[in-house]
Parts: sequence; structure tokens; C-alpha cells
Amino acid sequence: MTIKELQKEESKYTDKEIEISGWIRNHRPQKEFGFIDFSDGTSFKHLQVVYTKDLNDFEKIVKLHNGSSIKVIGDYVKSEGSGQAYELKAKTIELLGDCPEDYPLQPKKHSMEFLRSIAYLRPRANTFQAVFRVRSVAAYAIHKYFQDRNYIYVHTPLLTTADCEGSDQMFKVTTLDFDNLPKKDGKVDFSRDLFNKKTFITGSGQLHGETFALAFSKIYTFGPTFRTENSNTKTHANEFWMIEPEIAFADINDLMDLEEDFLKYIVKYVLENCPDEIEFFDKFVENGLKEKLEKVINSSFVRIDHKDVIDLLKNSGEKWEFTPDYDDDIAKEHERWLTNHFNGPVFVKNWPKDIKAYYMKLNPDGKTVAGVDLEVPGAGELIGGSQREENLDVLLARMEEMGADRSTIEWYLNLRRYGGCIHSGFGMGFERLIMYLTGIENIRDVIPYPRTPGSCEF
Repeated sequence: MTIKELQKEESKYTDKEIEISGWIRNHRPQKEFGFIDFSDGTSFKHLQVVYTKDLNDFEKIVKLHNGSSIKVIGDYVKSEGSGQAYELKAKTIELLGDCPEDYPLQPKKHSMEFLRSIAYLRPRANTFQAVFRVRSVAAYAIHKYFQDRNYIYVHTPLLTTADCEGSDQMFKVTTLDFDNLPKKDGKVDFSRDLFNKKTFITGSGQLHGETFALAFSKIYTFGPTFRTENSNTKTHANEFWMIEPEIAFADINDLMDLEEDFLKYIVKYVLENCPDEIEFFDKFVENGLKEKLEKVINSSFVRIDHKDVIDLLKNSGEKWEFTPDYDDDIAKEHERWLTNHFNGPVFVKNWPKDIKAYYMKLNPDGKTVAGVDLEVPGAGELIGGSQREENLDVLLARMEEMGADRSTIEWYLNLRRYGGCIHSGFGMGFERLIMYLTGIENIRDVIPYPRTPGSCEF
């Protein structure tokens, strides 16, 4: 029996004897009875276990420590006290695994920094029980969304020779002996390496995903990606998960339709399937979170060109820390103002070509590309995507402009030679989505074991 099963059909098990195993979250022993706040991890809501001195081993039970695992046999009954509708009146309580009195996760308020230092225990804390349940449900919703719409799920490689962004922010992989590196013409001789060439851990599944999109029409990837960016902000990590769909025969407008429908679906699914967790976050993490998420579902996303955004920012009357510029990205303060101004999510499209990747479709003006970022209230940029450049000559020229190395991606270029077509895709950081859904401010607190500069613990 599990707590989730009990809560799902309470009347079915009322006044019935059940057996259940889990952990003591909090123990309040009294002189003649005691209460155990009991959790088995299957539900955000816990189960209250009540025992009395009538039990044969009462003297042992009152000494059970927080964190210990136990098996309880008892009657599932309507509670006589406040705070819960049902409780378990224990007949026997068996200790399965003891816990010392100095157990780090005591029932009191702990800082997020402390909980990161015991990341192997923090899934037992209420906040992280809620975070990782939402993460699980959101992951399922993502797969369900694409599968129900006949997308093919593609497992793109984690090891690659292709630098998707051309930004040299990828981890290098080698089997060479660092203390005795083979050299040729003064440089490391990668022909002696396992793959006979310089190899990376992927920073994106996009390029490989495009090859499948031009065979299956609609595909998506969902897996871990890695970047070497030495950034210590609350929104950056060196290992994170990405959702990356690619769609053939779709332009930038089709892409925005997909992004809006996709995000609304995920938000709605989480609201419907994690009501207790959302209520918890709304009360203890981000006041107004539920209203924010419900508003997204019911709003129409604004679509506006980058140039028009800069016009709005310049004419806003605001004093900016970073001056808006037609040739530059927009800053966090601009993103906040923009979503507040339109009172909802905003698509910023048609960006200056010099600040975007080489694979984005060059617009007829020759100055902008058909890229689009989705800005959402409270989180800023959540999704980045573009129509891909399908014209080989234009793509080659853009690569030369951007200094991108074509030597390792001839196969990618061949997509434009062998039955190419208009196609588009986006990337969304999964952790950014979880932060948005939960109100948690730091990416380190929505991934089980965060990998950030100077920190690769556990």
C-alpha cells in the first residue's frame, strides 16, 4: 500500500487494516501516545500515524528518530484531530533502518545553500519533494505532447565532432594521456585519440535533429546537454536538459504557433496534475504563482519585431542600466519591462543577424534573421528558436561571416543539397521551465545534482 493509493480511494480503505512502509519525517512522542509524520514519497501530502501505550513495544517506538525507515500495520481511520481527514492507527511499528540523532535533515527551516551541501538528502525535504515531482510530471507532459501529435523522439548523440553554436563552449572528450600528450607540428595529435579527431560532449542536439526532421517531418529531442560557460548566475549551469523539436515545411510563424501551444499545454498539465505542489509553491516560494500560470494558459502571446521592441524601450521614459540598442540583445531589465508592458508572454522576432547563430534564416532585408525568443513574465527568455537557413549559398556565406568551421559538418550542409526544404525549430532549457513552473529562483535547486563552475559534487 502507498499513501498515494490511500488518498486516491480513501473510502475504499476506511476502517481497513493496511501495511505501509516509509520514513519518519517528524516524531512527536508523548507520555501515553505519539504522532508520526510519515512519508513514503508517493504523495506530497503525508500520512499521520498515531500510536498509543497499548502497543507492546511502546517504549521502543517513542525513541524512534526522525529520518528512520519503518513499516507500519494498522487501521486506516477518519482522524479525530484537525489537519488531516484520515490517519493510520498503528497496531505494530517495525524499525527497518535507524537514523542517528544528528541526522542533518531535521524538521526545521534550512537554507537552500545548506540543502545543496546535502544534495543526496534534500529530495526528502518538502520543497524538493515538490520540485522533483513537478519535474517528473512536466517531463511526462513534454513527451505526451509530442507523441500525441505524431512527433518522432530522436536520441541525438552526446559525443559529437560538431560545434552547433560555433561558440567554443563545449567540453572536450579524450582518451589521451594528459601527462604525455602526442604532438604533431607543435599541436596535440588527435589522430592518436580514440575517435581519431577532436571530440566534444554535445551542447545541442539541433544539427542532428534537423537530419531526422528532413526524413520524418516532425521530431523532438529531450536530453542532457553541456556547456563550458563560466557563469555563476542563478540561471546558468554546465549540465542541463534541453527540449529541441525540429519541424519540416514550417516557417517562423508556424514555429511561434507551436511554441505557444506547447507551453500552454505543459503549464495546464502541471496545474491539473500537481495541485498540491503548486499550492505549496504559491504559498511558500512565489506568491501569485498559480495566478501567473493560469494567466499564461488564457493569454494570447504578443509577436513583435526586435526593432519595434527597441523603439518601445527607448520611448518608455525609463532610465536603463543597459541602454537599448538596435544591434544588441535585450537585457533582463528590458525583458521584465516588456512582459509587464504587454501584461503577458511576448515573442521577440527578427533579430539582428550579427548577434544570432549562422543557421538562422536570413531575412530579405539582409540585416536580420528569422529568429524568435519567447519572453515570459517573471522568468524572461524561456524559449529560443528560428526558421533554419535552407539556402546552401546563403548558409555558407553566413558561416564564413561568423567564422564557423564547416569542416566537421559537411553532412549538415548536404541537407541543403539533398531535398532540402523550409524548416524550423526551437530549444528550451528544461530547468528554466521548472523554475518558471515552481517559482524557484536558482537553477541549482531544480536539478538533482547541479554542475556549475567550481562545483561538481556527488
